[in-house]
Amino acid sequence: MRLLGITLQDEQRLEIALTVLYGIGRKKAHEILDTVGVDHGKKPKDVTQDEETKIRNEVEKLKLEGDLKRDVSGNIKRLKDIQSYRGSRHAKRLPSRGQRSKTNARTLKGAKKTMGSGKRSVEKK
Repeated sequence: MRLLGITLQDEQRLEIALTVLYGIGRKKAHEILDTVGVDHGKKPKDVTQDEETKIRNEVEKLKLEGDLKRDVSGNIKRLKDIQSYRGSRHAKRLPSRGQRSKTNARTLKGAKKTMGSGKRSVEKK
């Protein structure tokens, strides 16, 4: 089963397989399947042609993948352009929602870079 140019795995449940698409999480997948009237536990290989068409139509109504990524990056660029605090945090690759950054924030900052051993070396004569 292919949606928006992405192949869904045949052995996964539909509610999980739909989360492969950028912009669809578990909750949105449940809403789509409830609207269409398809069982959440059904596998993509067992879906009938009619059900697949209904799912495809429902998914195409949403803003997903490239369009959504473009909007998100546009919003971040706007914050940087107006030189807001949040924009400056994005530019410096630091957390923008008030988290502490002295010790944590490793997801954004990346791996720790040690500056020195912490001890001052003593010279011997």
